[in-house]
Amino acid sequence: MTLYRILLFYKYVAIPDAEAFAAEHLQYCKDLGVKGRILIANEGINGTLSGTVEQTERYVTDLRRNPLFSDVVFKIDDSEEHAFKKIFVRYKKELVTLRYDKPLNPNTDGGARLKPKEFHDLLQRDDVIVLDGRSGYEYDLGHFRNAIRPEVDSFREFPQWIRDNLTDHKDKKILTYCTGGIRCEMLTAVMRNEGFEDVAQLDGGIVTYGKDPEVKGRLFDGNCYVFDERVSVRINQTDEHVLVGKCHHCGEPTDRYINCADDTCHLQHLVCSDCETEFQGYCSSECAENDHAVSIG
Repeated sequence: MTLYRILLFYKYVAIPDAEAFAAEHLQYCKDLGVKGRILIANEGINGTLSGTVEQTERYVTDLRRNPLFSDVVFKIDDSEEHAFKKIFVRYKKELVTLRYDKPLNPNTDGGARLKPKEFHDLLQRDDVIVLDGRSGYEYDLGHFRNAIRPEVDSFREFPQWIRDNLTDHKDKKILTYCTGGIRCEMLTAVMRNEGFEDVAQLDGGIVTYGKDPEVKGRLFDGNCYVFDERVSVRINQTDEHVLVGKCHHCGEPTDRYINCADDTCHLQHLVCSDCETEFQGYCSSECAENDHAVSIG
């Protein structure tokens, strides 16, 4: 039986001629046989990919041979199969699309990095604010207990959302977290630039927190949304694990996300197995009727 692994990694570092590097890296990944999604920008690299144990070990070794990435931290999951269908390596202007009005360097401008145990202990204090640094649909699948759900559909909406919702709390200690850490590197840099002084981030993100042998994912309710074929992974490894996601149709607990079967909609929504069968994968009766009308036409 072939064993696979999934790698999640990033690093903010200036890459000379990043566009050319992206093209070279794409060819390298194709030759190696790994699959996944890697973004490369002038400010660094952000990727998640899958391959056999041998392929992923080779990728880690080869990437770290480059002086720019010698200290890249890889989060590693075992898998029974590939987590992606293809390999994409693309050049982007920003690793995380923000379009902020001031250049920021997360390595120097970001908030303090907290290890899982430090984060866990602070979560239990009444005088801290916990902000989820992801999109609302990710929060709906799972989140840290008592965290604030951001009403944002994309990361670039965060600066205005912060101004509208947190300005009165600049004197409070604020904890932030995201899936693997990269978004909170930039989010805390934004917040400090907006005048928040006591801002911290979960180092390594939710996935690192879930693997920590001491905290074992405690105080994380539900599952974590991931951007590969798995969609949902368990974080809390204790008997405290609960589902917080609710079926779009009936409200029953579930951790399954699907895309609406209507090609003109494709709304990603949580659905239980019974409702997926009953509604045939559509998010609404309108989508079912629309799809039926299109097929007849």
